[in-house]
Formats: sequence, C-alpha cells, structure tokens
Amino acid sequence: MKSIKDLERVKEQALAEIRVRSSSGSPRVTVGMGTCGIAAGARETMLAIIDELKKRQKLDVTITETGCVGLCAKEPIVEVHIPGEPRVVYGNVDVARARQIVASHLVNRKVVDDWVINIRKEDE
Repeated sequence: MKSIKDLERVKEQALAEIRVRSSSGSPRVTVGMGTCGIAAGARETMLAIIDELKKRQKLDVTITETGCVGLCAKEPIVEVHIPGEPRVVYGNVDVARARQIVASHLVNRKVVDDWVINIRKEDE
C-alpha cells in the first residue's frame, strides 16, 4: 500500500465481502459445513457463491454455514431461502453448480430443478 486511496480501496473490498456474508432481511444461502460437507468440497462451494455474488454486485444476500445436515451422500448441500418463497435445498453442489445457482436462483429467481433434493414451504 502506497497511499490512503489504496487503504480505502482495501477497506471497501473488505466491507463489501462482510455485507455479502451478513446482510439481514434478504435472501439467505446456507451451506452445510459439517465434516462430510467440508470433505466433499463445501468450503470451495461457499467461496464460489461469495465470489459469484460479488461479481454480480449482488450484495444483499446473507451467507451462513450450518453443521451436518445428515445427507452425507448429497454433500455439499446448499439451501437457498428467498423471503416469501419456499426454501430450496440443493445437493451435490460443486463450484460450477454453485455459480449457476447464484445466476439462476438468486439473480433470476428460477430454481434449478435438476439439483433440488427438497423444497419446504414457509409454514413447514
């Protein structure tokens, strides 16, 4: 870093990433990060989701982690919850699928049916 502007740029990038991870009252993405999920690539999946959201400047999405979901064969598991819509749980979400879920479901509001393992209505 050579100037205050460089420092301010780094600060803005960090704040943007924090907003991606913690905005409230907005769509929420939960990634299963139990031991089996991490072994199956959940960490890379989560980083791909964050990266794709940043690329698309979609910073109103909350990214959270959860422990074991109990479906080890379907890991990495990603749940997408858009307020007012059913919760959609995707299975076997690798990096490429994670990016497609961001583009299709979070940006264009179109569920990627081929990877869905469960859909829960709001009142369930």
